[in-house]
Amino acid sequence: MVGRFAPERRRILWLLGGLGACVLTGIGYLLVADPHDRRAPMPTCPTKLVTDLDCPACGGLRMVHAALHGNWGRALHDNAYLVVALPCAMAALLVWTRHRWQDPTWRTPRWIGRAFLATAAPWAVLRNLPGWPWRPTRPTPEPAPLGTGHRSARRGAAPARHLTRAP
Repeated sequence: MVGRFAPERRRILWLLGGLGACVLTGIGYLLVADPHDRRAPMPTCPTKLVTDLDCPACGGLRMVHAALHGNWGRALHDNAYLVVALPCAMAALLVWTRHRWQDPTWRTPRWIGRAFLATAAPWAVLRNLPGWPWRPTRPTPEPAPLGTGHRSARRGAAPARHLTRAP
């Protein structure tokens, strides 16, 4: 469409195309890599790394992985806030896109950002309280060394004789 809004629409298409490519790449990676497995290369949350506190998004990769595989109980355990907030954020993005497509001078209502902040801040405090049961699940422990053939080898016990090779 040629008109006064054509450059703005082209910019929106590039923005959505880039965002969509990043999201699809991330989803594709989470379909094959399990963030619950400590051997999987996953980024570390900077907030968790520096403060040892869970930010509102901590456990988000684990939550998305669990949701993609249909494990909603584990997804809720990993990050209950994002289970609700991500669909709301996607709906807000669709509303923004539709309005900006029709009128490039349209601005996002301030209450949307305030609503996300007003819900994320209490979630960040709540999930860091001692005894809070829904902590993001930690990566699984390291597997037993190859060749030991027994789980107890991880704890320092001798492997069962029938599982080891004769010299």
